[in-house]
Amino acid sequence: MKKLLGILLALALLLGCAAAEEAAAPTLTKNLVVLFTSDVHCGIDQGWGYAGLYAVKESLAKDNYVLLVDDGDAIQGEPIGTMTTGEGIIDIMNAVGYDIAVPGNHEFDYGTDRFLELTEKANAEYISCNFNKEGELVFKPYVIKEFDGVKFAFVGVSTPMTLRSSTPRYFMDENGEYIYGFLQDETGEALYAAVQNAVDAARAEGAAYVIVLAHLGNEAECSPWMYSDVIANTNGIDAWLDGHSHDTDQVVMQNKDGQDVIRSGCGTKLANIGALTITTDGKISAELYGWDSSIPAPALLGLENTGSEAVDKASEVLNEKLQQVVASTAVDLLINDPTAVTEDGKPIRIIRRAETNLGDLCADAYRDQGGGTDIAFVNGGGIRVQLPAGDLTLNDILRVHPFGNSLTVIEVTGQQVLDALEWSVHSLPGEFGGFDQVSGITFTVDPTIETPCVEDESRMFDHVDDSMPRRVSNVLVGGEPLDPEKIYTLASHDYQLLNNGDGYTMFKGCKVLQESVKLDNQVLIDYITETLGGVVSDGYTEPYGQGRIQGIGE
Repeated sequence: MKKLLGILLALALLLGCAAAEEAAAPTLTKNLVVLFTSDVHCGIDQGWGYAGLYAVKESLAKDNYVLLVDDGDAIQGEPIGTMTTGEGIIDIMNAVGYDIAVPGNHEFDYGTDRFLELTEKANAEYISCNFNKEGELVFKPYVIKEFDGVKFAFVGVSTPMTLRSSTPRYFMDENGEYIYGFLQDETGEALYAAVQNAVDAARAEGAAYVIVLAHLGNEAECSPWMYSDVIANTNGIDAWLDGHSHDTDQVVMQNKDGQDVIRSGCGTKLANIGALTITTDGKISAELYGWDSSIPAPALLGLENTGSEAVDKASEVLNEKLQQVVASTAVDLLINDPTAVTEDGKPIRIIRRAETNLGDLCADAYRDQGGGTDIAFVNGGGIRVQLPAGDLTLNDILRVHPFGNSLTVIEVTGQQVLDALEWSVHSLPGEFGGFDQVSGITFTVDPTIETPCVEDESRMFDHVDDSMPRRVSNVLVGGEPLDPEKIYTLASHDYQLLNNGDGYTMFKGCKVLQESVKLDNQVLIDYITETLGGVVSDGYTEPYGQGRIQGIGE
């Protein structure tokens, strides 16, 4: 009897093992490499360039499964994007062979309708689990790719900061009501739930791996919508490929169940190509393929491939016009600190938290071209590159102001100006894209005082808490103390004055004197060529500007 029981037990074990083997999940026959880019911002031939990216992709594809994805902010940032309203970049991305893409905040800079047109032309599938129109998702929340029977889900996430960091008007109807949104609730719970729902749905559909493609980043200004916030409040995610903050942080952090999640950022302008590898035995790792040479890979290596052909074709029609010399500067015009560098020798950007001579120049251009207004503001985030002394081409100017914003003039009260200044400096000592470079006005700021600015649920300016001291003091307009009751003329661009860009809501209802007169780059060109006689020199020699913004307690 004991012998029979032993035989039966052995048979049961054999049958159980066979059933387990039959039910085991399929495995890859070769590694899957997910190449990812983010925040390319039209840097088509910088760093690796798209030609270098294509070469890496083709090389890896010889021995691996390869997918190519983008985490947002691809179509804006350089003249080729501005002058084709994004189409030139989509053409290149199609040629290089992108499979999946996520909309970043700057995908909407040519208007929501225009971006949706471009997604129809794109070969890559755009996904986002939180970009919605009147509560309905615009794109699929995730997409599943299958290799050797193994399902890999990719969940898309777009930053809720988009409403403020792109042009708010683009997300409204004709009555000024928001019809598009990004689940920008102030607690973050709506975003966490959307991500979790997408992850759970993908798992239910049989996904063995879930990878998030996100445009959230790590900037404190984006809390509670930073990548770390979402990972800490979700589960079921294996890896997180991120953009928006231009960082290259490689992080392993725990989700809400205490399980490790790999998070990888790959910087900007194709200085790095991200690579997430899932091996045949299920191990997951992330790394960056960096290009550190000052000479871009396509030029140094003489790359000629499908990527280079696409870049050449897109650039050909623009080059002649872009290389036209339109002015010159006798001094270096800066957005970075002229002396200080990071520990690894990289420049330190200060245009978003301090006055610079290029900031002064741009603000002066708006005040001049606005007809000599009392005041002019230009957001530091809208001044993108610095200009070395020498000839200035159309390309140089376009790269300074790549967004296609337009000169606008409004009437404001002194009180609105005071509130705007408080909002401008509310993030100090940290960076803020809405930190204004100014003209016609001077003031003192104390960043050691807690900001009295109160935000609304969309992270826009709501009001100043009058029970708290203000950071801004000693405000002078034209050398005279600012009068809160007085009416002043203010020049800037439509992005800030009309469209609530960077959260500037205090100008709602102001009388518009000039609307969308000329593009921002044309404002700068005309000021230099007409008012300054074609040469930037006197008044702009000091790198830190003319002392319009004085800081204390720093």
